[in-house]
Amino acid sequence: MKEKRQIFFVWLIFLLLPLSLNSEELIFSKAEFAHRRQKLMARIPDGVAIILGAQPTTGYREFFQNNDFFYYSGVEIPNAILLIDGHRRESLLFSTITETAARNEGISLNLVRNPQEVTGIERIFPIEQFPSYLTRLANQGYVFYTSFKPEELPRECSQEKFNILYNNMMLNPWDGRLTRELQFIAHLKQRFPQTEVKDCSSFIWEQRQIKSPAEIDLLRQVAKIGVEAHLEMMKATRVGAYEYELAAAFEYACRKRGADLAYYVIISSGENHPYLHYYKHDRLLQDGDFLVVDAGPDFKYYDVDISASYPANGKFTPRQREIYEACLAIQRACLEVYRPGITCEQVQEEVRKILIKKGHDVEKDLFKIRTMQGGCSHYVGMAVHDVGGSPRGPLQPGMVFACDIYAVFPAEKLGVRIEDTVVITERGCENLTKDLPREIAEIEAIMAKAKH
Repeated sequence: MKEKRQIFFVWLIFLLLPLSLNSEELIFSKAEFAHRRQKLMARIPDGVAIILGAQPTTGYREFFQNNDFFYYSGVEIPNAILLIDGHRRESLLFSTITETAARNEGISLNLVRNPQEVTGIERIFPIEQFPSYLTRLANQGYVFYTSFKPEELPRECSQEKFNILYNNMMLNPWDGRLTRELQFIAHLKQRFPQTEVKDCSSFIWEQRQIKSPAEIDLLRQVAKIGVEAHLEMMKATRVGAYEYELAAAFEYACRKRGADLAYYVIISSGENHPYLHYYKHDRLLQDGDFLVVDAGPDFKYYDVDISASYPANGKFTPRQREIYEACLAIQRACLEVYRPGITCEQVQEEVRKILIKKGHDVEKDLFKIRTMQGGCSHYVGMAVHDVGGSPRGPLQPGMVFACDIYAVFPAEKLGVRIEDTVVITERGCENLTKDLPREIAEIEAIMAKAKH
């Protein structure tokens, strides 16, 4: 009898386990997403923000939500629409999906059956009710806010995507289509001519530029995956290997840890050093080749950006060492001076003083290359080139960006790049990717050990 009771309780725990695991469906707490929505509400007291969700994929690719929609909701349902009402201070989710379709996308049935409980969004409606609800708001004199910028999907960056679509689709005399977002705006103006339609992308971008403690904790996890994947790639590097083998090693290491790629793996070597986004992986590594590898993972919608440089044969030449040590000295100096209140221009000035103090000849051409100075490259977050471009004005706590130091010498078929993802803290900065070995002796030791 006792044995039967034990078996019964084991089965009870087994049956209840999925429920307990699914009790929190979102990658952050409901309170985190609610706080983000409340901050946007404060910017739009006279209206409502309309945030379009991503559409289903057209091929056999996984569905991912676009970054803005996910940032405010954590919801991955295709064809959903989120309304953030700044006047009534509430949020509304419009979506319709069958349980079968949801499970095909890996969406939990708990989210489909209990969306309000799971998401914390105040009001839930079928997508079919969206037009009538919007008409009601228009009749009440609401201003409609929506993003005029293209949505970001995996491996996309909003402003870069807009530039490409603008030049190759909108301005193309044989095409001429608007982006999905601009087409939506045109429909809003046609249907509701009495209603003002405003761009809220700047409000969203300002919010996304400052990461919360929860986001920074997640970015630490992403950074750990990225560092481990870079180490696997470094160990796989050898004379006689193809670059595609190294790229595969990085991707496998990411996927083994439940992550994807934030962008295609970039490997520059030989004659390809001047091309900082070279991704064909078509060179067979030769003795004497020096690699710049730029690769980062995407995990739970967040990215890090990392670049590393090392010789194919595992041993630095004097010239490779000279350039690398200059890059490393600048990077170390940047990490010393990053702090709240300092501007990127001031970073350059202070870095120069540190280099002089440490005995470096800053009058050498190597130190005068623009990319060998301040290191403030671009924001990093839900996109590898996150919204807002590069840090401008005083740095603030919660800003996450790439400290990117590099120099290229085409005539020598040589380039060096050291790039880490950094977050500004209350007193200084934290190098999220600090665990990647950077000292020459460490790199050579790792690569020598991998050969045996």
